[in-house]
Amino acid sequence: MRIQDSIAIVTGGASGLGEATVRNMVKNGGKVAILDLQEDRANQLVEELGENVIFFKTNVSSEEDVQKAIDGTIATFGPFNTVVNCAGIGAAEKTVSKGKAHSFNTFKKVIEVNLVGTFNVIRLAAEKLVANTPNEEGERGVIINTASVAAFEGQIGQVAYSASKGGVVGMTLPIARDLARDGIRVVTIAPGLIETPLFGGLNEQAKAALESQVPFPSRLGRPSEYAHLAQSIIENPMLNGETIRLDGAIRMSPR
Repeated sequence: MRIQDSIAIVTGGASGLGEATVRNMVKNGGKVAILDLQEDRANQLVEELGENVIFFKTNVSSEEDVQKAIDGTIATFGPFNTVVNCAGIGAAEKTVSKGKAHSFNTFKKVIEVNLVGTFNVIRLAAEKLVANTPNEEGERGVIINTASVAAFEGQIGQVAYSASKGGVVGMTLPIARDLARDGIRVVTIAPGLIETPLFGGLNEQAKAALESQVPFPSRLGRPSEYAHLAQSIIENPMLNGETIRLDGAIRMSPR
């Protein structure tokens, strides 16, 4: 598919990786619906980027919220053909810390947003994608998910986050196989250390320490590089059923 032909749903599109993806799609002629809970930031993007961007305040783990956003996207732009799942949360907590067990509610919340929320969007979006008219390659749509290198090398205190992102990696191939007969591709990106708002509070010394862990290029990744990879996935029909690391060859240490 061509990015200029994309009508996309981007979860977590108000900041970070999602925002970069929204900006790149609009710059290249696509149309985007932002699904996010950050109402002020999303509305600023809509105002800045114009009529090719709309916003729906959405909890990705809510069936009702996601269905309303999907229906609203179709009502505004027509049938969509692209989904990029960037919405996610993190938590830093050990299995046992100072003699106290990991919060069960925290673990469930991270799984609910990162894994269950991602699948919720996939299943409801795919229900619409299968009805699209295929292009010359037989494609009806593409779904891009966001995992993390933590899915493979979870650090101390990342049990909930790693479990959620490992689940996203684990469901990528079976969903791609499920949807293959309908011409819908499914690919996951596993970013390493990316300079998102998560790292906004770091001082230069702490940032330099993180950058030194990345073999090459020895710096934090840029959200624009995630957006570039998402564009490549959209445009290359042979990319399917795979998790692609975007990490400068980093392999995370235990802490």
